[in-house]
Amino acid sequence: MTVSYTTNALSGRARCLNPDNINPHVKEAKYAVRGELAVKAEEYRVKLAQGDKSLPFDSVIFANIGNPQQLDQKPITFFRQVLSLLENPALLDNPEVLRTSFGYQQDVVDRAKTLLADVQSVGAYSHSQGAPIIRRSVANFIEQRDGFPANPQDLFLTAGASSGVSNILNVICSSPETGVLVPIPQYPLYTATLALLNARCVPYHLEEDKAWGTDVNAIRASLEKAKAAGTDVRSIVVINPGNPTGASLSPDDIKSVLDLAAEEKLVVMADEVYQTNVFEGEFTSFKKRLRQLQQEQPGKYDNVELVSLHSVSKGMVGECGQRGGYFELVGFDPLVTAQIYKLVSIGLCPPVIGQCLLELMVNPPKAGEPSHELYQKEYNAIRDGLHKRALALYEAFQRMEGVECQKPQGAMYLFPSITLPQKAVDAAAAENRAADEFYCLRLLDATGVCVVPGSGFGQKENTLHFRTTFLAPGTDWVERIVKFHSEFMAKYK
Repeated sequence: MTVSYTTNALSGRARCLNPDNINPHVKEAKYAVRGELAVKAEEYRVKLAQGDKSLPFDSVIFANIGNPQQLDQKPITFFRQVLSLLENPALLDNPEVLRTSFGYQQDVVDRAKTLLADVQSVGAYSHSQGAPIIRRSVANFIEQRDGFPANPQDLFLTAGASSGVSNILNVICSSPETGVLVPIPQYPLYTATLALLNARCVPYHLEEDKAWGTDVNAIRASLEKAKAAGTDVRSIVVINPGNPTGASLSPDDIKSVLDLAAEEKLVVMADEVYQTNVFEGEFTSFKKRLRQLQQEQPGKYDNVELVSLHSVSKGMVGECGQRGGYFELVGFDPLVTAQIYKLVSIGLCPPVIGQCLLELMVNPPKAGEPSHELYQKEYNAIRDGLHKRALALYEAFQRMEGVECQKPQGAMYLFPSITLPQKAVDAAAAENRAADEFYCLRLLDATGVCVVPGSGFGQKENTLHFRTTFLAPGTDWVERIVKFHSEFMAKYK
């Protein structure tokens, strides 16, 4: 007999689930970048698509999330050509047509054949850690980047970096007393996942007046306060380059974090998904700095546990929907690694097409190969466009009353602080809203530009911010923000 739990006004039967009996930790989790503002922005987009002329803008700019191809960033040709052959291998039976009619170069065909020889079909499960040929390519990439060896057995391919974060935190968080140090402001994936796991977020504040740098003394203070409250602090999260701040850490900053990890036995979670989005200086990975320190001071750093994460979603690739990424384990107990392998095996394997795209990202066409010239042209155009728009946005903020912003260093975001008139703060309170949330909602209603209030990422008390990407094409939408801000400030003075 089948029993229906759907609410039926005539029968009086109740559903099995209601908001009072579901997992309370799901209700506790918050994820601002896809919250109320994003929902409202999508409603406006649909209205415009349906021909609604009543709105005061003619397009919606989704500057709330790092989703490059939603904002017209074009896929890199080499990547998509290879993927097309992986999805439909029958095309390989007509190499001349591929070449003459569709412009596929020989290295595209060769790469597709190489990947298919290993994965056999993108519709088949792979090894739970990821296809061996792809893990070898990732290991080679890490070795070339850092100058130190990487072992494919230490690599776990993932459905984007987010799934890697979830898996690692699931292993680390063993009780409600487990704590993880998280930078504030932070990407809400971390606090949301900790809420789901019923573990404790231990916030440490980044230094806005020092280009959002990491202050190890502030971290130590947060750590000691948490331990005094009975929290078993096991890990520290570092996002480099930063999200939402866009800051890049120096080798000295990284050393300070590794020193603390060595002294306090903390697992370092290095979120490095923006490593190619660096405008100022050069990116230094946590793996490279750790290996350097292990050479310089034998013994001190030998047992530091590091997990570093990367993804195809960001950088110049921007293939968020393909869900590809990896994490590398360094210094972990082999028995713990075995448990991590068991955990990822429960999910069988990451998407194989995403794995293949990861291989293309870490092993792009090289100089002298047929696809290299076009690849380099497309890659550089995306990089230069991002930097140009970042500077345009930064310069616009310089013109806005009560707005201060650090010069863009990297990633895809700016995180300006805003000082609002007291009348605006009072109006927000009357709606039971944070003042920066109130500001961002009014911005969306007036301009169609969707950003995220700083309260969604965490911020120091008595400060207000918002995060915006600089992915949207053109700069006209930037002027929408400038005009709105001027009118908002005049209204609430």
